[in-house]
Amino acid sequence: MKNFWVAPIKGYQYISRLLPAGCRYYPTCSEYAVWLFDVDTPHKALYKSTLRILSCNQLFQGGIDYPIIEYKRVPFLRLTPYLNIICGKMKIRYWIVPKIGSIDKYYLIKDHNAH
Repeated sequence: MKNFWVAPIKGYQYISRLLPAGCRYYPTCSEYAVWLFDVDTPHKALYKSTLRILSCNQLFQGGIDYPIIEYKRVPFLRLTPYLNIICGKMKIRYWIVPKIGSIDKYYLIKDHNAH
């Protein structure tokens, strides 16, 4: 289901590489949307990425703007017995960094070594 939403964005990214850069944000609006569709529900990702695209104009300053997601932390002690058995070596695609002043909101940052 995720590919249904991400495929048109990837097509746009392929075409936009041929044109001059025009996004006012980092990550770009299309990359922002891909990150959200990877980790969030489709309706939330569509809503958040639409708001981001609407703010990509001269009325907004732009700059660094990572996606913010809601995440319920799992206690580490509950995961400890399973980490070595199930995971072995783990690939990290995204880092989840706590947002200051919020209990369940986190910044989503993509690992540059992830493919």
